[in-house]
Amino acid sequence: MFSVQNNPLDNNRYAGLAWASAQAVLAAPGAAPAAAPDPEAAYTDAELIKRLPGFSNHYATVNGVRLHYVAGGSGQPLICLPGWPQTWYSFHPVAPALAQHYCVIIVDIRGMGSSDKPATGYDKKTMAQDIYALVQHLGLGPVSLLGHDIGGMVAASFALNYPAATAKLILADAAHPSDGLRYMSMLPAPGAFQAKMDGHQPYVWWMAFNQVPGLPEKLLAGRFQHLLDYLFAYVMLDDSKMSAFDRAVYAAAYNEPDSIRAANAWYQALGQDMADAQAYAPLTLPVLGIGSYVAHENLRQSLPAIAPGAQVIGLPDSGH
Repeated sequence: MFSVQNNPLDNNRYAGLAWASAQAVLAAPGAAPAAAPDPEAAYTDAELIKRLPGFSNHYATVNGVRLHYVAGGSGQPLICLPGWPQTWYSFHPVAPALAQHYCVIIVDIRGMGSSDKPATGYDKKTMAQDIYALVQHLGLGPVSLLGHDIGGMVAASFALNYPAATAKLILADAAHPSDGLRYMSMLPAPGAFQAKMDGHQPYVWWMAFNQVPGLPEKLLAGRFQHLLDYLFAYVMLDDSKMSAFDRAVYAAAYNEPDSIRAANAWYQALGQDMADAQAYAPLTLPVLGIGSYVAHENLRQSLPAIAPGAQVIGLPDSGH
């Protein structure tokens, strides 16, 4: 059994000192006016973790990168890997329930959130090495992995490269990149585009856009909220379920050019990912694929290629 325990300090005395100090500064003659509050302070990991009782922030330098992760709960380890364009915070609605049964470790993968954003290493094999090194660093035995979107690609790569270290694999709207991507229609024919994504003909144009080097950073820096709002409306059945606060969290995480550059590198490495897939043996460990209305059909067709015994279920009333 593995657990991560919070060790909160008793902050009452320090809060009182801080209040008294603030009053003294305000009362001092000629004191400088207080600085304007940072509008994005609420979106930092230090603030966001307060919304997830029982979880705490951690950092580890492994495989040459510093990874940020949050952990909580106790039991067998469950590694959760988020997708684009989100961060560890995307798991916050389900993390408390998972923590009742598992030690839940949610990782900002290489290039995401507060984790490092190096110039290279965004192929899923290298990113899986990051997670394996983190697992070794934490002294964990076989772990279960739950990956969504890009995080699912990394989770699949972990299982394919380290099957002995993998207890179970759960892929949500994700599979390891394969040659099937070469035949996916990323751009619609004239008149074929719709306001909502069609699971039988998913025009994932951003997968093409994100592979263009340099340009997305220039177009989206400081404006990422516009893309987020479009994407959530396109891939969710009811995008009102994505709150304004959550949207702001993700916009803050991706507004900087370096964040956009690093995230797009996940897509720019897809060619290498497909080449790596040629060498992998099929998985024999338990694999579950969970597909929303936009991805179930694709997952049903693609997942058996890497895991012939995989169970694939569809959630037709769920968006991506």
